[in-house]
Amino acid sequence: MKTFLKVNVASLTASFCDYLVTILLVKFLSADPLMAGVTGTVVGGFVNFLIGRHWVFKVRDHSMGLQGRRYLITWTGNLFLNTAGLYVLIKLFKIQYIIAKVTVSIIVAFTYNYHIQKRYVFKNKG
Repeated sequence: MKTFLKVNVASLTASFCDYLVTILLVKFLSADPLMAGVTGTVVGGFVNFLIGRHWVFKVRDHSMGLQGRRYLITWTGNLFLNTAGLYVLIKLFKIQYIIAKVTVSIIVAFTYNYHIQKRYVFKNKG
């Protein structure tokens, strides 16, 4: 349970960075909300990897390269799920981009991210 709570703190921190980048790009650079959302997801993914490695799962003794490759593989799935979800909600259903991003982020976090990171990316050796 402790790990699950830490994962969620890391996720919230990464999500904050993700949403901040998304909103700044839309509001100040007039970026397309879908592209801004994808860029935010990339930034959030990088932040989440670093927090997961150093604080949540504390597996710094493993190769960062191996963890990075595993994270990239699984994060690509995350990026696809987030992008597809955003596309459907923003472009097809015309839902406001922040509401769409929060909705998709929550769904992907609970159904995909936690399980993949715990069992594959930051898996303990023992």
